[in-house]
Amino acid sequence: MKILIVIPALGPVYGGPTKSVIELAQALGNRGIDIDIVATTANGSTSMDVPILTWIREKYYRIQYFPYWNFLDYKISLSLTKWLFKNVTNYDLVHTNAVFSYPVLPAHWACQRHKVPYIMTPHGMLEPWALAYKSGKKRFYFALLEKPAFQRASAIQMLASTEAKRIEPLQLKAPLVVVPNGIHQQDFETLPNPELFYQQFPQTRNKTLILFLARIDPKKGLDLLATAFAKVHTQFPQTHLIIAGPDNIGFCETAQNYFADAECLNAVTFTGMLSGSLKYAALAAASLYVAPSYSEGFSVSVLEGMAAKLPCVITTGCNFPEAAIANAALVVDIDAEQIANALSSCLKNPQQAKAMGDRAREFIFEKYTWEKIAYQMQHVYISIIQ
Repeated sequence: MKILIVIPALGPVYGGPTKSVIELAQALGNRGIDIDIVATTANGSTSMDVPILTWIREKYYRIQYFPYWNFLDYKISLSLTKWLFKNVTNYDLVHTNAVFSYPVLPAHWACQRHKVPYIMTPHGMLEPWALAYKSGKKRFYFALLEKPAFQRASAIQMLASTEAKRIEPLQLKAPLVVVPNGIHQQDFETLPNPELFYQQFPQTRNKTLILFLARIDPKKGLDLLATAFAKVHTQFPQTHLIIAGPDNIGFCETAQNYFADAECLNAVTFTGMLSGSLKYAALAAASLYVAPSYSEGFSVSVLEGMAAKLPCVITTGCNFPEAAIANAALVVDIDAEQIANALSSCLKNPQQAKAMGDRAREFIFEKYTWEKIAYQMQHVYISIIQ
């Protein structure tokens, strides 16, 4: 089986979708599937320093990068367009990722012309909150260009059952298949010493750390978190909030103002993007994890917090009701007071919170490892190709 994965960009600043596509490719390749990835070199306002127009061989997949023109953030690439029309027939199936970005459009057109089946993954971009954000441009683009591609897809991958429910009003004809994101179990079996994190951010030492691990973006709910954390910090002065994530749209100053207005900025550290051992050290140093999102596809970061045995407070916008059913996280409405109450409850009842964190790890290891996800996705691919 030969699969082509198309994604507009793989730059680190794009966070979860980039990470999940690479992780899925590795896990599928490890199962013996022939995986190629194509993407532009985009990385926010800059470009990745990588070879272009040539295959780069990784352990379990190949990747090829293409130059682009960033018109209104649509990442237009004529070289990628030509390549797709010439080469899609070399694959049994094409798997596209993202919506409202040019590179996936020629992939769909090329597949339609050459009768190659394709599956689409919108990564939460069709959620009601996401569609309402900058809605004028999106509604026109979706009706004219994206919806026809969805209607002709062989399948649409939903990352969560709730995502599938929420896009029903769009009346898409293609079958919806729910295949979530995952984590690598071995990354969480032994976390590094938190001292690595304290050395980098000494102001966090001897504090009760609450970790937010995501892009600095309007949909991530930092306005809600500022109000919630101000209340929590008044009750528990030893708490300190870590905001760990890249700012690829220039939203950080606005986010900092939320905490300044809530009069708790002195108890907040913005670390920028954390990766590798420093990210895992932050997870080891933290006492709680919080995801106050308005909208998500299915957050890898939430899975990481749970796999690290952290008591997790997440909103319904995170699309993870299964975590609440398993009593493995506190899932609350998208509301600052509810977020604050859930965080306070964990801090008041540390033994109960620890037990929830222990259950969280078992739950994630049982159901959400990339090995299990790749097995599910392989069967989706086979069902389409056959």
